[in-house]
Amino acid sequence: MDLTRRKLMSAVAGGGAALALAPVGRAFAAPEFRYKYANNLPPTHPMNVRAREAAANILRDTKGRFELAIFPSSQLGSDTDTLSQLRSGAVEFFTLSGLILSTLVPASSISGIGFAFPNYDAVWKAMDGDLGAYIRKEIEGKGLVVMDKIWDSGFRQVTTSNRPINGPGDFKDLKLRVPVSPLWTSMFKALGAAPASINFNETYSALQTKVVDGQENPLAIIQTAKLYEVQKYCSLTNHMWDGFWFLANRRAWEKLPKDVREIVARHINGAAMGVRADVLALNNDLQSQLTQQGLVFNTPQPGPIRDALRQAGFYAEWKGKYGDHAWGLLEQSVGKLS
Repeated sequence: MDLTRRKLMSAVAGGGAALALAPVGRAFAAPEFRYKYANNLPPTHPMNVRAREAAANILRDTKGRFELAIFPSSQLGSDTDTLSQLRSGAVEFFTLSGLILSTLVPASSISGIGFAFPNYDAVWKAMDGDLGAYIRKEIEGKGLVVMDKIWDSGFRQVTTSNRPINGPGDFKDLKLRVPVSPLWTSMFKALGAAPASINFNETYSALQTKVVDGQENPLAIIQTAKLYEVQKYCSLTNHMWDGFWFLANRRAWEKLPKDVREIVARHINGAAMGVRADVLALNNDLQSQLTQQGLVFNTPQPGPIRDALRQAGFYAEWKGKYGDHAWGLLEQSVGKLS
């Protein structure tokens, strides 16, 4: 499927009925292998659009031997539940943010250090280079298989219902939903906020019922999850970059013949590169769309917020946790942080 920018915009806008993740049509016998792939994003997000494309390509190139069954929108459980299922083998594939994966693989969250990456050039220099290789080795050390290319989620922005974020002082006492990850909690506590760890599938209701005042996510997720319906302000903080590692259960992966593994990995990594292009192309259009849907945008200066984190000891604390080697790999791509 050759995805044009227009098709992607239609999908993300919510007109994605044609993109529903039904089983891929085929003219083959029953597959020899049918593996489940779970993720926490809506069917219209570029991740699922590209996953469907990859599934069709894998089915074709394996001549019907391998079918990838896609379960979006946390259908198989929350992030923490699904990670447990992946490790047990109840689910064969799962895409998960490195920041959430850090509950199992502490080093995986280093890519989400606040205000580390100034732009995408720095992100891909690190994640396709030495830092990404180091993180993959750490993941594999926990018994999981991880694909070579990380899927882009995007730079994260803060949305709120009660006030925009113009500087570090606006975080004080803000009840902010964050994913279940120590790094997120640490960063926003350092800014004086009151972070609450809530799984993504519960975020909309937590905002709607005012359990929290705000949340933070990339624009594509804010749009596809319709968070604009329960938020008023969007502050373009770009406070951290986030991506999804495509993970596999090792026993399930090793059951596949070598030629099937090669085809699956090639198309999954290709889909990751497609998502990177999609998310980049969508960002400017999404800001315009979300403005029409009622979100009020502002762009705070990152310098004062970063200075507040440094003064609070945030960078020094996490350098100590990751160790000099991992921190050095990060600073190779982004420059001095602590």
